[in-house]
Amino acid sequence: MTGTRILVLNSGSSSVKYQLLDMRDNARLAVGLVERIGEETSRLKHTPLHPGDAAAREQNRPIADHEEALKAVAAELAQDGLGLDSPELAAIGHRVVHGGKRFTEPTVIDDAVLAEIERLIPVAPLHNPANLTGIRTAMALRPDLPQVAVFDTAFHTTMPESAARYAIDVKTADEHRVRRYGFHGTSHAYVSRKTAELLGKDPSEVNVIVLHLGNGASASAVRGGVCVDTSMGLTPLEGLVMGTRSGDIDPAVIFHLMRVGNMSADDVDVLLNKKSGLIGLCGDNDMREIRRRIDEGDQEAALAFDIYIHRLKKYIGAYYAVLGRVDAVAFTAGVGENAAPVREAAVAGLEELGLAVDGELNSVRSDEARIVSPEYARVAVAVVPTDEELEIAQQTYALVGGA
Repeated sequence: MTGTRILVLNSGSSSVKYQLLDMRDNARLAVGLVERIGEETSRLKHTPLHPGDAAAREQNRPIADHEEALKAVAAELAQDGLGLDSPELAAIGHRVVHGGKRFTEPTVIDDAVLAEIERLIPVAPLHNPANLTGIRTAMALRPDLPQVAVFDTAFHTTMPESAARYAIDVKTADEHRVRRYGFHGTSHAYVSRKTAELLGKDPSEVNVIVLHLGNGASASAVRGGVCVDTSMGLTPLEGLVMGTRSGDIDPAVIFHLMRVGNMSADDVDVLLNKKSGLIGLCGDNDMREIRRRIDEGDQEAALAFDIYIHRLKKYIGAYYAVLGRVDAVAFTAGVGENAAPVREAAVAGLEELGLAVDGELNSVRSDEARIVSPEYARVAVAVVPTDEELEIAQQTYALVGGA
């Protein structure tokens, strides 16, 4: 293999996010987004980053499907001399949300892999179909090029059965593949490794609690670079309070709503995934807006924030117990990286566990990985910007022979 470039594709049901990277120095050559695919007016925003910071280009026109979207992306890249036909392109790396138990590492895609991703659609109905569409479209455009699937679930396949199993009938669980899989795995892998680097240690020496806090949110317990527990389960619904998802809930609530509220299974699905969490509690799922409302004395927003923090603090304590020894708690993703009040509130009162934040350090805004705990703190509190695209690119490049 002579090429050093990796194109990373993240295909959603009506969108495609992409980045082109040169793996010699991990430099981003171009980034972009196609959204509202299949709607009357779609939008493609493309930003070339090499050489220099060129102006972004934008198209607003109908884009019928993912094939047309990827062809438009290819045309934009070609305009910058970075076309998909370039011999410098080594492979295309695809984010795939659900890999089940089988896919524990990045995998070169063939017909058998496609069939297994499709077989997993029942446990990832919102994500795997869109991921498949992106993969098949890219394979049609470049059938000669290695296509690699990097799975959100892969990092969590190291969980012991005691953490991965639900306490339900084993035969039923196995028949329907009901177990805890976890998600955001590329982020948890990247951030746990970067946290170890920040501490000046090898990942094998460090125990980290990673808190990926965006509109979707998840926690993980990582012992010596290996995931031993995570908050999301069969689907991304379990665990922390999120922007629109409930997180942990008594399963009997579902039966109650169906029996007493005359709600269908689909109604409850929509309620818990799209109308719950912060937006269900206070009507906003943007933490900046919630904090603004709190500052103005809004009690509804304050209660939503307190519920969010209460759940977060419970998971920090639980994963502290799972790990036994914790070297760092790492905050990442949109809320984790940017919301200082969330970080402060999450560790408040946990001084006996060695956790604290330095008010001045915590208030600094930066794109760099950093420690925000005081020097005396026994456990480091870190802010580590995640980079899932770089993680996917690195895993893809390593697999196809670049490293």
